[in-house]
Amino acid sequence: MYRIMCKSKIHRARVTGALLHYEGSIAVDTDLLQAADILPGEKVEVLNMNNGSRIETYAIAGKKGTGEMCLNGPAARSGCEGDEIIILAYALVPDTEAKNTKMKVVHVDPSNKIKNTLLR
Repeated sequence: MYRIMCKSKIHRARVTGALLHYEGSIAVDTDLLQAADILPGEKVEVLNMNNGSRIETYAIAGKKGTGEMCLNGPAARSGCEGDEIIILAYALVPDTEAKNTKMKVVHVDPSNKIKNTLLR
C-alpha cells in the first residue's frame, strides 16, 4: 500500500500578483521552490488564508530573490495581491516509509523572504 504524504510546505506567503490571461500555474520565487524541494511543473495545492479557497495547479519558477508569488490563469481568480497563502506538495510513499516521512516547511516573512526551514 502507498500513502499520499505532504512533503513540502511554504507557509503564509503573500500573493504578489494575479495574471488572469496567462497560462495557468503559480509562479514562485526560485529560492522558495528550492528551499521547499518543489520542482517547476510539480503539482501543488494552494490554500488561501483570506478567502478559504483551495486549488490545485503546478509550480513554475519565478524570479529568483524577488519573493514572487503570482497566481496565473484560472488560479488568478482564487486570490488577490496581498492574500496569505500556503503552498503544499505531496509525495506517494510506501506504507513502510510513511511514518518516517518528514515534511519540509519553509516559513517566510511578509516580503516572502525565507525566515527558516524546518523538517516536521
